[in-house]
Amino acid sequence: MSERLLNTAEAARFLRVSQASVRRWSDSGLLQARRVGRRRERRFRQADLEHFLQPTAHPKRTGGLPRALNVGGTMVPLHAHLGTFFNSDAGRLRLAVPFLAEGLSAGQPCFLVAEGQALDAYFAGLRNRGIDVDAATSESRLATAPGPGESVEEALSFWEEALTSALADGPNVLRAVGDMGSARKGFESDRQMIDFEVAFNSISKRLPTVILCQYDVREFDGETIFQAIRAHPDLYETHLGGFLL
Repeated sequence: MSERLLNTAEAARFLRVSQASVRRWSDSGLLQARRVGRRRERRFRQADLEHFLQPTAHPKRTGGLPRALNVGGTMVPLHAHLGTFFNSDAGRLRLAVPFLAEGLSAGQPCFLVAEGQALDAYFAGLRNRGIDVDAATSESRLATAPGPGESVEEALSFWEEALTSALADGPNVLRAVGDMGSARKGFESDRQMIDFEVAFNSISKRLPTVILCQYDVREFDGETIFQAIRAHPDLYETHLGGFLL
């Protein structure tokens, strides 16, 4: 019996991403696909989709990388996509600033999605730890953005390009902090923001990353916070209490 092949819509549901992302990954060669029929439509094997979700074993990135990063005293393995939750200005910085400062000191590319007073607070915290923020940003060791995009697809495209480009020079660990109070402004709704968070798991699992998505519980309702916890299943394999600030 021949193996059933999934069409683009079915593959997108399996990966929990948009069909546009599936087409883009297929066109770039990241995701193996077959072409069938006169219209040369894409078809995907479930085994290939499952393999795509596994951590990438790129030859340039197999040696010399740490297996885990310290986040607030918890050793978090690479490929982790975590949600952190805080209810004070000090709580915003407690995990994120040491996490970014350690990465910058180690020469690891770092990314920060924040704007306005939140961005100023992160920068002040980094400077208090001896980080030359101006030099880090001008040398592209620290990349900042007010938001990753205006739709799930744009946000995924932004992160995929930013993270993979940072690995062009060879092996490294990538760190990112997303202040979700800033990131939400690029989405039509909190529901769309959560849809992006769910879809982002397919990117984080393939690249040597640790991502912190920071939620100020003073800004989000209870349902959004509940959905944010569900969107970060890596929390279930760590000491959850350490990420509730």
